[in-house]
Amino acid sequence: MSQPHAPPAEHVTAEAEGVRLRELSGIAKWVLIAATVLSVLVCVNQLFSFNFLVGAVMLDNQYFYLLIALLLPLTFVLFPAELGAPPRTHVPWYDTGLALVTLGACLYFVAIGRAAAGGGWEYGASAGAPKHVVWMSYLLWALVTEALRRTGGWGLMLSVNACALYPVVADLVPGPISGLASSLPDTAVYHMLSSESLLGVAIKAFAELVIGFLIFGVALQYTGAGPFFINFAFSLLGGVRGGAAKVAIFASGLLGSMSGSVVSNVLTAGTMTIPAMKRTGFPASTAASIEACASTGAVLMPPVMGATAFVMASFLNVPYSQVALAAALPSIFYYFGLFMQIDSYAARHGLKGLDRSELPKLGQVLKEGWYYLFVVALLVWMLLVLKRESHAPFYATALLIAINQVLGKQHRWGWRELLVFIAASGKLFAELVAILAGVGLLIGAFSLTGLTGTLTNDLVYLAGNNVLVLLVMGAITSFILGLGMTTTACYIFLAVLLAPGLVKQGLDPMAVHMFMLYWGMLSFITPPVALASFAAAGIAGSPPMKTSWESMYVGSIIYFIPFFFVLDKALLLDGDWLHIVEVAISMTIGVIAICGGLQGYLLAVGDLRRAGLLEWPIRLALIAGGMALATPSLTTVGVSQATLNAWALGLTLPALGLALVLVRFRPGRLGS
Repeated sequence: MSQPHAPPAEHVTAEAEGVRLRELSGIAKWVLIAATVLSVLVCVNQLFSFNFLVGAVMLDNQYFYLLIALLLPLTFVLFPAELGAPPRTHVPWYDTGLALVTLGACLYFVAIGRAAAGGGWEYGASAGAPKHVVWMSYLLWALVTEALRRTGGWGLMLSVNACALYPVVADLVPGPISGLASSLPDTAVYHMLSSESLLGVAIKAFAELVIGFLIFGVALQYTGAGPFFINFAFSLLGGVRGGAAKVAIFASGLLGSMSGSVVSNVLTAGTMTIPAMKRTGFPASTAASIEACASTGAVLMPPVMGATAFVMASFLNVPYSQVALAAALPSIFYYFGLFMQIDSYAARHGLKGLDRSELPKLGQVLKEGWYYLFVVALLVWMLLVLKRESHAPFYATALLIAINQVLGKQHRWGWRELLVFIAASGKLFAELVAILAGVGLLIGAFSLTGLTGTLTNDLVYLAGNNVLVLLVMGAITSFILGLGMTTTACYIFLAVLLAPGLVKQGLDPMAVHMFMLYWGMLSFITPPVALASFAAAGIAGSPPMKTSWESMYVGSIIYFIPFFFVLDKALLLDGDWLHIVEVAISMTIGVIAICGGLQGYLLAVGDLRRAGLLEWPIRLALIAGGMALATPSLTTVGVSQATLNAWALGLTLPALGLALVLVRFRPGRLGS
């Protein structure tokens, strides 16, 4: 039988775009390519201080406006106005007009950027902003709103603008959510000029960090690096119990850790792993849900993570390398928990691995692609040792392309492949800029009204100063917001409103923000939005909604993990190393017990169905005991580590003893 091979990049791109994007040709295609190249050159010029513009130095706000000017108009060229309708291949006149108006409006703000910063115009007419600035602010706000609707949908657009307009009526709303009111003109000018709104942390993170990593992620898909990492996973794990599913976890984690993109991860690795899982006995919806869960972890897995992680670094005002290091153990436990659930599922259902004849040989895989490991090494070295976050992805991309051209014979680029790569990068840039520009208005609204501080105090009061209640409130809010917002929008909303309250209760800021990121990330597998589940369902041929519900079940352990690390920053590699090791071991054992209880198969014991009537009492005791064992000390609510350990031992030891007697050492079912 033939060995698995990664699909061509063009095939993956076509699936990823589906019916959302126009397939550009002619002048429109060259506009996309030119705008993408120019945006990268502008970014490189700013970040590397090359001074391409002799005698001219751009302020940060002018640089941000120029990037928006190059990329936001592409939204109207690429995304049709009718959401969900099959897009035409040509760009209609009204979208061309919108693109040109957007370009003109953004260039206007580039031109006035220096005067606006020097004159403090962001505070409106009272601060000296001319009348034409107000009208141009209205125009750009409307254009950003329409771009957000096309890329993020009606739900995100309405949510963002409800918040963006809030300063106008802030004094009219009741109690806890009242704030300082501003006129509509002042609000519009603040949104478009302030470094707290349109030009806030979201766009700043994109312009200074994200864009380079997006280029690197696309390069991974369009060179031989993607197929190398996928085939590497198949050669290692394809033949073990439930091997195809474990390959999905390993390959998606490995590939996603460097691309940071969830849906493209599904469409790259999933085209190989999902059919392989179905062939070895996994139902279509289960296979799709496993790949969706595995790819979702890309948002949390260093070294690249996703766009939201860069926004987090900007929020916390720390180097991105610090965020990546803090995410290491939570991401490992994410994938470890998923791996153990899949292992238990495969064992309980008797699902074997792929036949060795179907799998690539490890030696051959390494022989054909070992040189791609140098790219990973360079990226990690620059991120964690040199701490050159903004420069690292550009150097890694250059090395990746050079290696691919010199040594990667099967995936070597010609001019056609280069243009496809540039166009794919531009599509990604345009979509993300539209979303980040829109959600930046959330921050601006709360900054302008001063609501952040007062609402934080009110939330702490409502929670009765109870950390666990605040965390549950955060999880529920994240869950609800994740249904209608992107991960980044959800994170920003919570980072502004809820994170300060949790920090005020004594929790570590990094742990709190990682908690928000984690819960926002889960929207990729949580219905009704569940973009990763829907993408995987398309490959598997399974019902999308059924797949998303099954994703929640298959990955149920990952809904518990954020509560573990937010309560003890040792799991973020912050603190005494002996304590870090102790907490990690305790959590490992706890996760194994939880997964065994959730799936009904305990490692080294067997299928808990053989316990007969006592199956569910044993499973529930394992889940509860595992939770107690994995949970760090709850001293903030008066529960010591010794108490938690006593609960854990009191629940798991009797359950384990019963399981050993009834399952491992006694043939047949109880009562048979």
